[in-house]
Amino acid sequence: MSIFEQGDPTPGIQGRSRRVGWLMLGLTGVIVAGLSLLPAPYVIDNPGPTYDTLGSVLVGDAEIDLIAITGREVFDTTGELRLTTVTRSGNPDSLPGWMDVMAGWLDPTRTVTPVDIAYPPGVTVEQNREAAQIDMQNSQQEAIAAALSYAGIAFTSSLVVSQALEGGPSEGVLLDGDVITGAEGTPVHTVTQLREIIAQAGVTSAMDLVVDREGFPVDIQVVPRMSEGPSPIPVIGILVSGRYDFPLEIDIALENVGGPSAGLMFALGIVDKLDSRDLTGGKVIAGTGTINARGEVGSIGGIRHKLYGAQNDGASWFLAPAGNCPDLAGHVPAGLRVVSVGTLDDAVDALIMINAGAVPALCPGS
Repeated sequence: MSIFEQGDPTPGIQGRSRRVGWLMLGLTGVIVAGLSLLPAPYVIDNPGPTYDTLGSVLVGDAEIDLIAITGREVFDTTGELRLTTVTRSGNPDSLPGWMDVMAGWLDPTRTVTPVDIAYPPGVTVEQNREAAQIDMQNSQQEAIAAALSYAGIAFTSSLVVSQALEGGPSEGVLLDGDVITGAEGTPVHTVTQLREIIAQAGVTSAMDLVVDREGFPVDIQVVPRMSEGPSPIPVIGILVSGRYDFPLEIDIALENVGGPSAGLMFALGIVDKLDSRDLTGGKVIAGTGTINARGEVGSIGGIRHKLYGAQNDGASWFLAPAGNCPDLAGHVPAGLRVVSVGTLDDAVDALIMINAGAVPALCPGS
């Protein structure tokens, strides 16, 4: 008995396979479309644009210097000092889709973070944005102060309350416009100094503050609380800004960028313009890091993304806070050398060495 059918069964088999295949593809398409529309409880951080602090930016229809200095001689520069940024996709009010999140997990240049860590509970998107803008303004003032201190130019400073956060320990106690002149018996003049005193005070008892309110000294007590988020610290629930009286006018024009991490590169841009030496020697050097008026460089978040952003815009050297070096092992793009800096002095010395063809202290693994 023959085990073969009479006639060729191939056309029927192919037809059924084709129909099943199209059905599977259709179902896959529906699933993919559903995933792309279904919000995921994450945010995605990507390499952002970089900006040359020695160059110009477009503000409205006009192109102006990113850093403009008047009241003192400014020297020509030949290279680029690029501050780096991170672009974030998503927030609690507008979450990304699952397909975007899965793509982010597969892309080494991106990071996917749970939304409740990126935006701690109790802090709205608008409050987060306002805080980032105030951090940027403070960072610019601290950078100017650090640069002028490096250049030996004297100035005075004070600390102003921008806002007491709703529900915070200072609500109804500190008022907008209060000038904080003392904390725990110590005169204070900078944001960094106040933060250090609050951290030392802890959260077990009230701390003493002295403010200048409309020209009159007022004694106040506030009990700090631990902040929300993955790295809690004692806070008193206010947004503050440094008010400096500088002997020359320095304007920094940079829109739609928030946070304090551009401070180092702002300071370097100012130093290079005020210094008769050409610190960059025509090279493209990027970097990141907070800075305070004493010139101390602090660690920042998102540094891996900033490395890729720097590489994308032609940098071959990157100035990184020393505290971030352990985060970079195995994540430095090819062709980029990452220099470890702890102070503004370190950063300027590194520029001089790079310009001379020498290699400054690098982060391990770079």
